[in-house]
Amino acid sequence: MARISKRVVMAAQPTEKDYFVWDDAVPAFAIRVWPSGRKVYVLHYRAGGRMRRYTIGQHGPWTADAAREEAIKTLARVHHGENPADERQEERKVPTVRQFGKAFMERHVEVHLKPTTQAEYRRSIDLFIVPKLGTSRMTDITRADVAAFHHEFRHIPYQANRTLGVLSKMFSLADLWEVRTDGINPCRGMRRYKEEKRERFLTQEEYLRLGKAFDEANDEPEAVNALRLLALTGCRLSEIQKLKWEHVFFPERELRLPDSKTGAKIVQLGQAAVDVLTAIPRIKGNPYVITGRKEGGHLTDVQKPWRRVRQVAGLDGVRIHDLRHSFASDALEMGEDLTMIGRMLGHSDIKTTARYAHLKKTSVRTATDRVSGRIASILHSSSAR
Repeated sequence: MARISKRVVMAAQPTEKDYFVWDDAVPAFAIRVWPSGRKVYVLHYRAGGRMRRYTIGQHGPWTADAAREEAIKTLARVHHGENPADERQEERKVPTVRQFGKAFMERHVEVHLKPTTQAEYRRSIDLFIVPKLGTSRMTDITRADVAAFHHEFRHIPYQANRTLGVLSKMFSLADLWEVRTDGINPCRGMRRYKEEKRERFLTQEEYLRLGKAFDEANDEPEAVNALRLLALTGCRLSEIQKLKWEHVFFPERELRLPDSKTGAKIVQLGQAAVDVLTAIPRIKGNPYVITGRKEGGHLTDVQKPWRRVRQVAGLDGVRIHDLRHSFASDALEMGEDLTMIGRMLGHSDIKTTARYAHLKKTSVRTATDRVSGRIASILHSSSAR
């Protein structure tokens, strides 16, 4: 026995079998030398009527003095009735964020959420959560860790907030599945970043340019048909992309969608949309209205054709989803109330409709002119008496 020091550790040479070099200052403390040359600081103690071995750490990351101090602290815990070896074994059963993320996707996301939402969750986990937090155990993550994680993506506030939402759901289920037993969701109460809401609506002149661009895009009829239907129905992109002929009811002038972001819904069709649908040829063996290159499949990429069309129309920066915004805004401008617009768009909550159906500035200005003009005329009449 000798006081374990760097010199003693370096002098300990590997043999055919592992062996221990014991410390004379803390007799239960030792350095274990493996045949491979690996050297590990360990502590032996008695708990529950039998001997236990507790691994402190490998020489290199741990120095002899630091390992001895850790051994003394651990012995103090044993003296107070704790069993560090069993506690560490329990800790090792706790999944890392990476492991839990996999279970979260399999047991919750893929079972309860729609494919498009599943893709969003998987992206948040694979590209943001796992690279930054993946090796940490679920029980070790603190509010400070989450705050630092959220702060790191402050330059992309929308993504930072969506990813925080995914992480929060993971911790809620970690509590439900008894992975975390402290009842604390470290994401709760975390302040989201302010997101700039994009208000973009097509004007009458822009609609004219867009219509002309549609007419000129003769080499992409499927994509143009999809874009025309999006503009004329206010549907979401996925609803038109995956639309099947069995969902189209011409006599009733409606689409009966078995599944959408808000569940099954009926979309009423205007005559203009009916005209577009009746002009689309049906492809034998393909159930989809908007067909793709793959036999029996639907068009999977509308974004690239849209970018070409909008460039011709001079609508750089306008998104496909802005066609839905414009549909709602035009309906509002024409006098439809939010409840009716919500039914046209398939919203289950009028608050969602209000988020889409922003009044255009010209409409607000016209309404302001009417109101202020009426008040001014009354004031003028009053002063003329």
